[in-house]
Amino acid sequence: MNRLPRLSSTSSLPPLEDAADPVCSDELLGSQSSLWLSDLLTRRPSSSGDVFTTGPDGLFVDKCFPVGELELQSGIQWKRPRELCSSPQFIVNGATRLDICQGKLSDCWLLSTIASLSMNQFLLNKVVPLGQSFQNGYNGCFTFRFWQYGQWEKVMIDDLLPAKDHTLIYLSSPDRNEFWSSLLEKAYAKLKGGYRALDMGFPHEAMVDMTGGITEVLTISSLSKDLPAFLTYLLSKGALINCANCQGPLEQSNGLGIMFRHAYSLTAVEKVKTKHGLVALVRILNPWGNTEWEGPWSDKKGPEWNEVSVEEQKRLNRVNQDDGEFWMSVSDFRQNFELMEVCHLTEYPTQSGSSVVPWSCALHHGNWVPSITAGGSPQGGFFWQNPQFYFILSEVDSGRADSQKTCSFVLALMQKHQRRRGITLSIALHIYPAHPKNTYLSPEDLSAVRPLLYSPQYSSRREVVLRGSLSPGSYVIIPSTIEPNQEGSFLLRVLTEHGNVATPAKKPPQDASAIKELSYPHQTVLPSSASIRQLFEKHCSSKGFCKPVHLHHLLTEAIKGGALAGSEKNLALEHCKSLVVLMDSQDIAQLNWLEFQNLWDKIKRWTDIFLVFDKNNTHQLEYKEVGPALGAAGIMVDDLVMQLVGLRYTEPDMTISYPGFLYLLMKLETMISRFHAYNVVGMGTITVSYRQWLQMTMYN
Repeated sequence: MNRLPRLSSTSSLPPLEDAADPVCSDELLGSQSSLWLSDLLTRRPSSSGDVFTTGPDGLFVDKCFPVGELELQSGIQWKRPRELCSSPQFIVNGATRLDICQGKLSDCWLLSTIASLSMNQFLLNKVVPLGQSFQNGYNGCFTFRFWQYGQWEKVMIDDLLPAKDHTLIYLSSPDRNEFWSSLLEKAYAKLKGGYRALDMGFPHEAMVDMTGGITEVLTISSLSKDLPAFLTYLLSKGALINCANCQGPLEQSNGLGIMFRHAYSLTAVEKVKTKHGLVALVRILNPWGNTEWEGPWSDKKGPEWNEVSVEEQKRLNRVNQDDGEFWMSVSDFRQNFELMEVCHLTEYPTQSGSSVVPWSCALHHGNWVPSITAGGSPQGGFFWQNPQFYFILSEVDSGRADSQKTCSFVLALMQKHQRRRGITLSIALHIYPAHPKNTYLSPEDLSAVRPLLYSPQYSSRREVVLRGSLSPGSYVIIPSTIEPNQEGSFLLRVLTEHGNVATPAKKPPQDASAIKELSYPHQTVLPSSASIRQLFEKHCSSKGFCKPVHLHHLLTEAIKGGALAGSEKNLALEHCKSLVVLMDSQDIAQLNWLEFQNLWDKIKRWTDIFLVFDKNNTHQLEYKEVGPALGAAGIMVDDLVMQLVGLRYTEPDMTISYPGFLYLLMKLETMISRFHAYNVVGMGTITVSYRQWLQMTMYN
C-alpha cells in the first residue's frame, strides 16, 4: 500500500500520541494521501493486566497507564476532576456530539468518531457503561469498553488527567464540570499505548474499535452519480460516515471553511423542499464544534434557506449557529471532500418503527500456519492451501431503489495482533464460484476458474475490505498473505442480508486429518498451558515476577523435557536478559504473569516456524533457511541485514540454534516495532533524542 499523509487535528489546538503507519485507502486511492493513522506499535494493556493501587486519598491509581513525554513537560500536573472543579459530573444532560473540544493532541480522527458514536445511544452505552459517577460509589476508577477482534474488552483507568494551570491539556467538554469525553479519550489512549499514540491517526480504526463495525475508505469522485441514493442506502444500514479533504496544507481552509486533512462526520442525507423544487443536501459535523462551511446552504452565508419553509427547516432539525454542524448540497460535497470512510455496523438494536435494516454478520477466526494453511498468493503453487470459506447467497437485497436481483455483501479480513507483534503482513481476499458438488476448491478446481471478485492489491493495512454484489449462488472466499509460509492469525467478517451464510469449507478427509496433526507443531515439543503455568510458579519469585535468571531456569526445563531436548545447551543467560527486557513494559527487568504469557505466545508461534524450516531435524537452522523462516514470521530483510544476522547471531558453523532463533526474532520484532512507533509521519525515517537513542540501544 502506498503511504499517505495523515489527517490531523487543529493546528491551534493541543497534540496527541504517536501512532504508526499513516495509511490511506490505497486499494481505492492509489497515490492519493490517506486520512488516518494506525495503532501504536506497542503491546496494549488489557483489563486482565490492569494494576491498581490505592493512593493516599484512598482512590485508585492506575499503574499500567503509559505516561509519555508530552505529559512530563514543565507545568503539567495530573489532577482528578474534583481538583479541577467543585462539582464534577460524568455526564451532564446526556452525552452529545457537542461535548467535545479538542486539546493539544492532533486527534480529530478520534474525536470525529466519538462525535458519531454519541449520536448512536446503543453503541455509546456499549463503549461508555452507564451508572458511573463522581458521587455514588466513586473510588477514582472508571471503566470503558472497546471492540477487539470479535469481542468487547474492558479497559479500566483512574481519573487522573493531565492539566496545566487547572485546565485540561487534552480533550475536554465545553461544560467544565463534565468529564465523560476526557476519560473516554484516556481509556482509548491506554488501549493504544498512551496519549502520544493518538497524535495523528485514522478515523476508520477508531470507528472499528468503538463500534465493532467494518470500515472502508472510498474516493468520493469515483462513487455513483446517484450519490444521495448511495448515501441513503448506507445510512439505512446504520452506517457511520466520516469524510475529509487531503488536497491542501494541514488544517488550513480551502477558502470556503473546509479544513484540509481534517476529519468530519456525515450524519444525514435529505431531499429538501424549496420554492423551486427538491434539492439533495448532506449534513456535516466538524468535531471542533465551530469552523463551518461558508458556501451555499451554509448557516452564515446561505440565502438558499430563505427558499425553505420554517416547517421544512424544523423537519431537518436545522440549528442556525456556529456549532460545527452545517448543511451543503451533494454537488458541493463532491467538490469539497475527497475521501469518505464508511463504518458498516455489525451490531444494531432492534427498534420498532426504525428505518434502519442492519446487516447480518458472521465471524470466523483463522490462522495461516507455515507449510500447512499458509499458501500465499494465487501466483504461487500453493494458493489452495489457504483457509477456505463456503459462501451461500440466497437472499437478494432489500431496500434498494433498483430492481436488480443481486445479493450485496461486505467482507473484511483483519490480521490479528499485528501491532502487538510489531509485524504487518500483506493480505487480500479472493472470491471464486464454488464447485457444484463440494464446499472446498482443490488445486485442480482453482486452476480451472478465475476469481469473480478480489482485492485490488495485497495490503499491509490492519484490515482489508471487499464490498460487492453477486447473483444468488454458492461461492468460496479465500483469505491469503502475499507470500507463502507466513504465519499469522486473522478474523474474517461477512456482512450480508439476513438469510445468507458463510461457513468454513470442509477439506477432503485426508487433508483435514493432516492439518489437524500438523497445525501447531509446538504442541509436540513444548509444555502445555497448564504445565507452563506450573513452571512459572516453580521458578519465579515469591511475588510472581520472572527475572532473567528465573526465565533461564524455566526455559531450560521446558526445552529439556521435549523433542528439542539438547537445544537448552545453547540457551544463554544473555538470551534471557534480552527476552525479558524486550517484553518488559515498565523498565524493571522482570515480567509479571501477563507479560510472560505474551512472551510464551511468541515462543509458541516461533517454535512452529522453527520446526517447519528445520527440515533435517538437527535442532538448528542452516543459514540459507533463516531468511525464509524470518519471512514466515512476517519479517522481510534485505541481503545486508542477512549478512549482519550471519555475523552476529549464528554459531561457528553458520547455523542458528533454537534458542538463538527465538532471540533473533524477539530482537527484530521489537526493534521494528520501536521504529514504527517513532515513524509518526510514515516517511521511513525517524528522529529520536540522545536519551531515547541510548535507552533503545542500551536496554535491550
